[in-house]
Amino acid sequence: MTEYDTLKRLVEDAAEDVAKATGGNKAAGTRVRKKMQEIKSAAQEVRKKILEGRGAGDEGGGGGGDGGGDDASEG
Repeated sequence: MTEYDTLKRLVEDAAEDVAKATGGNKAAGTRVRKKMQEIKSAAQEVRKKILEGRGAGDEGGGGGGDGGGDDASEG
């Protein structure tokens, strides 16, 4: 799944700046926050693809239950 590969790449790309930000580098912290927004979007794409795949083969069933609540907290 290419969406998942993108997510993994974004997380790996952030690792160096996370270490720098932990050390107090403010510019690295800004880069990390920006990268986290990209990671959030990529994770949402993975989630969407998984749900699409699940919906194609899952006709019945009672709502699944993925922990929910995350959509309400966005903003």
